[in-house]
Amino acid sequence: MSIFDNFRVDGEVALLIGAGKGMGAASALALAEAGADVVIAARTQTDLEATAARIKDATGSTALTIALDAYDSDQTKAAVDRVVQEFGRLNHVVSIVGGTGPGPFLESTDESWSTAFQGNVINGLRVVRQAVPHMLASGGGGVVMISTGLGHIVGRGWSVYGAAKAALEHAVRMLAVELNPRIRVNAVAPGATATDGFSVALADPGLRETLEHNTPLRRIGTSQDIAAGVLYLLSPAGSYLTGHILPVDGGLYTSNLPMNYPDL
Repeated sequence: MSIFDNFRVDGEVALLIGAGKGMGAASALALAEAGADVVIAARTQTDLEATAARIKDATGSTALTIALDAYDSDQTKAAVDRVVQEFGRLNHVVSIVGGTGPGPFLESTDESWSTAFQGNVINGLRVVRQAVPHMLASGGGGVVMISTGLGHIVGRGWSVYGAAKAALEHAVRMLAVELNPRIRVNAVAPGATATDGFSVALADPGLRETLEHNTPLRRIGTSQDIAAGVLYLLSPAGSYLTGHILPVDGGLYTSNLPMNYPDL
């Protein structure tokens, strides 16, 4: 068997939350190209339709689209149930939710901390909890959470976001222990990645130059970089990995976008 066959996921079913565009859409396309039936969910139906069209053009397969708010428990549960109704099984979950901006620690509030943990940890993991019984009934599978380099590296101004993603990353390790051996749980931790959400920052030539200069590989990541990591972790190629955070960040050891907040 060719080593490339280990990256096939033929006949498996993957649900991706936050897959309307960017790294979620790229991950859905990668899984579809590798043979999976993909279900893509996000808030905006037009984004989902555009992603589904890309998948159709590239693979000939039809992606199921579900418009939902990932912060709504009833909507995510309904999405999981629909996947099982449509396909009879659920093997993989990719969760891409959350995000928090920078700011000085002393200007943070109880609300900002609560919002960060709600968005990145609670909302990120909810669909996993809802999906696990169906994944077990399907014979097992894999979970990939999307974290960030700031979940394990440091950078001034990122205390709230970094702490929330660090909690998510430790949840990945804890769940890997609790759900083994039938379900593998890992995360991909991107660095600065060229997505729509980051387009304003990248449009600033000076800021882009700073990001590239502070990244050891001297470039901004792409959605395809992240998608390759997701496919690796969910395919047989990654079948001996669980409880790990895969950094796809250009070699970062500290933030490549430090905030210039003054010393206290």
